[in-house]
Amino acid sequence: MDKIINIIDELYEKSNLPDEKLVFLLEKLDDKSRDYLINKAYQVRKKNYGDTVYFRGLIEISNICKWNCQYCGIQSSNKKVERYRLNEKEILDSCHKGYLLGYRTFVLQGGEDSYFTDDILESIIVKLKEKYEDIAVTLSLGERGYDSFKRLYNAGADRYLLRHETINEDLYKKLHPKMELKNRVKSLENLKEIGYQVGSGFLIGLPGLEMKDYAKDLIFLKKLEPHMVGIGPFIPHKDTSLKDEKGGTAYDTITLLAIIRLLLPDVLLPATTALGTIDPQGREKGFRAGANVIMPNLSPYECRSKYTLYDGKKFSNNESAEEKEKIIKSVIEAGFKPILTRGDNIKWKRK
Repeated sequence: MDKIINIIDELYEKSNLPDEKLVFLLEKLDDKSRDYLINKAYQVRKKNYGDTVYFRGLIEISNICKWNCQYCGIQSSNKKVERYRLNEKEILDSCHKGYLLGYRTFVLQGGEDSYFTDDILESIIVKLKEKYEDIAVTLSLGERGYDSFKRLYNAGADRYLLRHETINEDLYKKLHPKMELKNRVKSLENLKEIGYQVGSGFLIGLPGLEMKDYAKDLIFLKKLEPHMVGIGPFIPHKDTSLKDEKGGTAYDTITLLAIIRLLLPDVLLPATTALGTIDPQGREKGFRAGANVIMPNLSPYECRSKYTLYDGKKFSNNESAEEKEKIIKSVIEAGFKPILTRGDNIKWKRK
């Protein structure tokens, strides 16, 4: 017990661990030492971001995707999905409604839909930035070339989310047919070089992975030093080849949130919808373990049930204003302070 506490203290003090100690921590953590870990993570969160929870307005702009990722409900081979795509006006209208509700960050997320060319995305970003001077625009639209990333950044995009999903190359190849992990890693490096606030992250509970395997994901993130990290449990989807696999747990997800907070003290760290899906109190537990971001859905109501990356997705058909107030209430009741500003990473400055 003393050894594991000493390792947690070292991680708390140095924001890093030798590889072998990180593996030991993941393998030997018990409930009591995990409580200690979570408390230390909360201390770091409080030091850097206080008790704030940053709100992002999430707009799922398309569930059309050219790839066939085996864990994903909107994979290209799934013929049961009712596909949709928002046009420019629908996207701008969704952002406007969100702006009137107080949101100052908008996350445009979707599958890798070839419809969204640089011309179309540039037009959307420019119009948003010209109309609303105090907002941040986040993109989460998969891999693109360097020149595309650069053009969208120059148009005004501030952040880009691109999870690496797993740094295990063999598993990555198995789960991502015709895709290469090296391309994902290069995209992340390009995004950081260009000047984005960069987000990466991984899935917890993918078939065949053990807790010790996440050490490699954590080491990769520490080397990358992203501004944001999004992790969440793998939840099987009924129309994929992994439908009968066991999913990830809230327990492991929250443990890894705490470790990430200690490894990357300044990081923006969401408590994801997936975590809230498998545990009704998952997001609140995530905040107490170091998470400090939440992303309520601003997508048109008729689209929300169609953007099903996994089964049982937690979404609401409430009016956005009603949903926002409900989430704000839950954040306050958990002891945190909801904030609707841009909420940038504390160390990021636009180039």
